[in-house]
Amino acid sequence: MLSDEGVVRLFPSDAAILEAQETRKDIGCTVTPNKPALGFDLKFHAGYDVAVPLKDLAGQDNLLTMVFRVTPDGRPGDAAYFSQRTNVPQIDNDAKGDAVLQGLFDVGEGKYHVSWMMRDRGDRVCSFNWDLEASLPSRDRQIAMEIPAAAVRASEKGPFQPEPPVEREERDGPLSIKVIVNFAPQDATSATLQPLDTNALVSILRSIARERRIGRFSIVAFNMQEERVIYRQQEASQIDFPALGEALKTLNLGTVDFRQLAQKRSDAEFLSGLMTREIKDDREKPDAVIIAGPKVTLGDSSSPDALRQIGEAKVPVFYMNYNLNPQANPWRDALGMAVRSLKGAEFTISRPRDLFFAWTEIMSRIVKSRFGRAAGGSPSSQ
Repeated sequence: MLSDEGVVRLFPSDAAILEAQETRKDIGCTVTPNKPALGFDLKFHAGYDVAVPLKDLAGQDNLLTMVFRVTPDGRPGDAAYFSQRTNVPQIDNDAKGDAVLQGLFDVGEGKYHVSWMMRDRGDRVCSFNWDLEASLPSRDRQIAMEIPAAAVRASEKGPFQPEPPVEREERDGPLSIKVIVNFAPQDATSATLQPLDTNALVSILRSIARERRIGRFSIVAFNMQEERVIYRQQEASQIDFPALGEALKTLNLGTVDFRQLAQKRSDAEFLSGLMTREIKDDREKPDAVIIAGPKVTLGDSSSPDALRQIGEAKVPVFYMNYNLNPQANPWRDALGMAVRSLKGAEFTISRPRDLFFAWTEIMSRIVKSRFGRAAGGSPSSQ
């Protein structure tokens, strides 16, 4: 049983309310369940919103405790319990509007029943019950989900939690991969990196980090708006997500460097220099280079010419173009031009299924390239 603090301590009175399956409104509340949605992390994210009229919370400091149980269909012994507490400050008697609280949890494919309740310090109760179903379309049945069917998990508290160790394959020698990630919002004019964009880009990294055939990782995180490298990790056995998260806190997207204003083509020079340095540096010999991030538009119309002159890479190069709305801008961006010059391959990542199938194809090509070279480049392995 999980909670914000760890183990759920279920009082007998709470257990009785959950078992009764009744809808109670000693405290006025409206509970709105959220339909399970598949994230880029290949987990179904579910939860609820609860609106409580402020007038029902008027008075001295209060404490709201929410307890809920998620039970897989036909498997009562596998029920998961969650709790969370919210401190309520003093509220005036004439306060208007609602307080809106949220709860989140993750599930695998399957049907579930949720029994939910909330109580305050005066033991006033609000309770609600609902059913939910998480399912993949038939065409996506081969996607390997991160949570097994009929399983319930607590949602991660942040995108940069450490990745659990992966048992790597030693047969034929582990692969070495360099990943270059543009941590930037979909909207190039945005002053903040939105959680949706951050979670998608981190999910791409986690897909790579969990690949058992990769034994060494080099990570270069940059931001195109600031034209700087934010974080670097060289040939490590696993990706340091907490350190990456700390580095991203240094982003300041709401300002423009004077150098960028003074130098007309600074964006193109930064990007072409970065691609040349990180991909064609003979001191590093990865088995492949993977570039990930949203589309990059350069300010000067002549700037893309510099990217077309990078030349061919010595290792396979792949671009995972994170683009939630490809129909709005179907044209090749600056990173796409650079990858094309390097004779690489581009994949558009708009939905979770795109990430799964793109990564499957990329790994197939990397393995073919690595062991094709090792075999002497026979025609069947080209």
